[in-house]
Amino acid sequence: MYESHWRLKQKPFENCSDPRFYFPGESHQAALLKLRYAVENQRGGAILAGPSGTGKTLLVNMLRTVLAPRCAPVVHLVFPQMPTDQLLAYAAAELTGDAATHHAVELHQTIRRIEQFLAANTQRGQHAVLVVDEAHLLDEASTWEALRLLMNFESSGQPGLSLVISGQPAILPILDRIPQLDERLGVKCLLRPFTQAETAEYVVHRLRSAGGDPGILEPRALAEIHRLAQGIPRRINRLCDLALLIGYAEQRTTLSCDHLVSIHDELVAVVPE
Repeated sequence: MYESHWRLKQKPFENCSDPRFYFPGESHQAALLKLRYAVENQRGGAILAGPSGTGKTLLVNMLRTVLAPRCAPVVHLVFPQMPTDQLLAYAAAELTGDAATHHAVELHQTIRRIEQFLAANTQRGQHAVLVVDEAHLLDEASTWEALRLLMNFESSGQPGLSLVISGQPAILPILDRIPQLDERLGVKCLLRPFTQAETAEYVVHRLRSAGGDPGILEPRALAEIHRLAQGIPRRINRLCDLALLIGYAEQRTTLSCDHLVSIHDELVAVVPE
C-alpha cells in the first residue's frame, strides 16, 4: 500500500523468516557460526535460546542456507506441541519424505523407521539435522526422552543426526533438569537484542534491501527506534512498518522522532509489550 509513496520495491519490515532479510548482528553471527560448527562436525546437538522476537526462526532458516550439502535432510519442526507419538511420526514423515509415516500407530514403529532411515542416510554420506523450534513449549517428559534416544542412533560409528533445540530462555532450566540430554548438547547459543548501533544498521539494511532511502529517517530517529523497540527485531519491524503506513496516510516525506513515539504509544495501547 505504501511502497510507491516511499519508493520501495517491497515492504522492508515484514516479520518473516526469509534469509534474504537476515542481518548479521554480533550475537546472531556468533550463534550461526557455532550452530554450523556443531552440525557439520557432528557434535551431537546444540541449543539456540533467545527472547521472543530476536530472530531465532530466521537464524535457523539462515543456517539451512550455509550448511554443507552433505548435511541433509534438514527438518524444521515449527509447532512441536503435540503428543510424542504424533511429533515423532511427523518428524519421520519429514525425514523420509514418505507421508505414510504420519500414520504409524505405535511409537516403537516410528522410532524404528527413523533409525532405519538415518542408517541408510549415513551410508549415503549424508548427515540429517532435526530442528525443534519453540521447544520451551514442550511439556511431555516422553518427548524429551524420545529426542534423547534419537541422538543415540549411529551407523558405522557415525551419529545419525544432529539435534538443534530452539526456544526462549525458559528452555535452559528445563534442560538443566534433563542432564542426560543436556550434556549431549555441546553447543549453546544465546541471542540478545541489538545494540543501538546494530539497530541503526538493521533499519538501514532493511530499507536498502527493499530499494528504499534511509534518508527518510530524520536525525536521531534511528536512536529513537532503538529506545522504543529495545533492540528486539520483531518490535523494530512492527514499529517501522506502521510508521511507514501512517506516514504514507499523512503524506509525510520523512519520519520524525515525535512520529515514532506516537506510533509506539498506539502500538503499546493495542498490543502490550
